[in-house]
Amino acid sequence: MVDPELLSILVCPENKTPVSEADSELVARINAAIEAGTLKNRAGEPVQEHLDGGLVREDRRYLYPVRDDIPIMLIDEAIPLENL
Repeated sequence: MVDPELLSILVCPENKTPVSEADSELVARINAAIEAGTLKNRAGEPVQEHLDGGLVREDRRYLYPVRDDIPIMLIDEAIPLENL
């Protein structure tokens, strides 16, 4: 879980829109796709590490991974949600 104070100031690094925490169902679906070896990030690299959570961009197009309670707010690390 991301600290609420931190969450209130985080924005997407690409379009500067707010992000919100992903629900557990979405995180489970992403982790299942990682387990199956079918998930790639925006850079086209396979995602291999399971997520503890995620931050979803306001338009719901991308999720920024959270690992060890640390949001990874890098554009190339974002996970496209359109084909999930």
